[in-house]
Amino acid sequence: MPTLALRELCGFRAGDKGDIADIALFADDEATYDLIARELTADRVKAHFGSMVEGAVQRYEARNVLALNFVLHGALGGGGPRSLRADSLGKTLGGALVRLEIEVPAELADRRRPRPDVAWADAILNRLPSTP
Repeated sequence: MPTLALRELCGFRAGDKGDIADIALFADDEATYDLIARELTADRVKAHFGSMVEGAVQRYEARNVLALNFVLHGALGGGGPRSLRADSLGKTLGGALVRLEIEVPAELADRRRPRPDVAWADAILNRLPSTP
């Protein structure tokens, strides 16, 4: 089976309050929702973050909007002003979660989200003077 990062299968929204992060994953269709619901347990998400999440991870299903919501306790190094982390916001953890790779049946791997065209950025970078 092919392996894909979650970012190729679904979108996400994330937020935080105090030392709790909240990450919602939104599948594009029911087959993808069924896959991520099967693959992404609270334990697997906690293991993905390792020691960054000190507390419990709770998972909530919202099938009516094809979403899974994860609440990560003790996830932000004490929260905004108390944290010594460079970026202790929930959105950072959301971006990290969608990098998690899962095995995907071939029929779903063909539905991967297209990657954005970033040729415009390459053109800008190519015009910059080189440094010694």
